[in-house]
Amino acid sequence: MPIVPPITDIDQLKGHPALARLLEWNPKAVQAVKFDRDEMTIHVGREHIREACALLRDHPEFPFNFLSDVTCVDWFPSMPRFEVVYHLLSISQRERVRLKVRLDDSSPVIESITSVWPGANYFEREIFDLFGIRFSGHPYLRRILMPEDWEGFPLRKDYPVEGYR
Repeated sequence: MPIVPPITDIDQLKGHPALARLLEWNPKAVQAVKFDRDEMTIHVGREHIREACALLRDHPEFPFNFLSDVTCVDWFPSMPRFEVVYHLLSISQRERVRLKVRLDDSSPVIESITSVWPGANYFEREIFDLFGIRFSGHPYLRRILMPEDWEGFPLRKDYPVEGYR
């Protein structure tokens, strides 16, 4: 089977339920989109992530009602450096969508989505602990894997392999 090139034109993809809902709500919230190998990725502005998640969760005909994962990527030395990635699933429609938010290393802060999905609590704490991304409005943002007195964030690409002395 030949590899089909990804589609990145918003106009070609605006029929997808998740993208259509976000564009209907606020076209400026969508920064970029990519459909590749039957997977939809939508880049959302960081100031819109909590509301975008709530809109997709509460979509009347096509609810993305399950948050399966939140993770982070460090693209150091590229800028913006960080990318927080949200994996959503519509159980009834058997459809997945990925939301991505890019963050500079000068202010790696994003709004918590624990008010939308309480299960995001662990994921956000893990990202905070290992990457140093702060989640504003998180009910209990503190280290979860590393000791409280640990210095630095071990999954950052500029973290010293031998650790701090």
